[in-house]
Amino acid sequence: MSSHGGTPRRAALATWPTPLEPAPRLARALGLGADDLWIKREDLTGLGGGGNKVRKLEWICGAALAEGATTLVTTGAAQSNHARLTAAAGQRLGLDVVLVLAGAAGDSASGNLVLDGLFGARVVWAGDVSGSGLAAAARGVAERLRERGAVPALIPLGGSSPLGAYGYAECGRELLGQAPDLDTVVVALGSGGTMAGLVDTLGPGKVLGVDCGAVPDPAGTVTGLVTALSGTVHTPESLRLRRDQVGAGYSTLTEESMDALTLAGRTEGIALDPVYTGRALAGLRAAVRDGSVAPGRRTVLLHSGGLPGLFGHGDAVARCQEALTVLPLHE
Repeated sequence: MSSHGGTPRRAALATWPTPLEPAPRLARALGLGADDLWIKREDLTGLGGGGNKVRKLEWICGAALAEGATTLVTTGAAQSNHARLTAAAGQRLGLDVVLVLAGAAGDSASGNLVLDGLFGARVVWAGDVSGSGLAAAARGVAERLRERGAVPALIPLGGSSPLGAYGYAECGRELLGQAPDLDTVVVALGSGGTMAGLVDTLGPGKVLGVDCGAVPDPAGTVTGLVTALSGTVHTPESLRLRRDQVGAGYSTLTEESMDALTLAGRTEGIALDPVYTGRALAGLRAAVRDGSVAPGRRTVLLHSGGLPGLFGHGDAVARCQEALTVLPLHE
């Protein structure tokens, strides 16, 4: 990895490889052959409820430890999976964690925030900010911690830095060992690091990213990370990227995502979340319909986790409760 002068230090946070499981009933429901679709279970990474951010945090936290950090500082939305897993990683490694979250106390009280509290994270509410405003708030928090004698390590949104993306370059190699005939891996595109790492290893033709609306320029974000990771230059036009699943915005529930959640639950007994994996499956469904993912080829859906976020999403919780069938005790 040329941009980091060799292999960086890794902090062991999970057990690898994650399983690659067949999904024949879901495959047939999508219009694929029974053996065409497999699910990469990145939700089973173990630490802190599981999820794809663990791969990134192994390398980011390894670098933080090497630099003598005492505190991890990162950002996200109130229901950030990355924030929750940073909190868990801090406890595993003996580091304090401060989460700088968009919004205000009381806006949300369930889902990932429950686990943030369980893992002992401290939270700074940054108000109605996003993007550069949230990053600036985190820099200010890190500076105040430094003034008080802490050694903060500032982790970007979603852990999506070239170093974090290295974790998904590793995942790409793991996938090739599990499925050498892989044709397409479908992944939710949030802050970009997961897709970037996969593109670095597998090439842009084998990775289909489904935009979730987390960043304003997803293609530019991914190609910038790939270039910084390995020095290999890709253009935004070279990426396979769907932007038809964002709907009214990142945190909103789309009908397509809700349908995908229901389909995965009722064919394979697998729980997705409404923001990321629900959109990824909805994007895969659309890709099968338009022919950009075809039967007879090995397709992998990367399950990036996020289950706690389902319980923190009021609209999705209400829809699931409405779908519950209640039978009388006595006929």
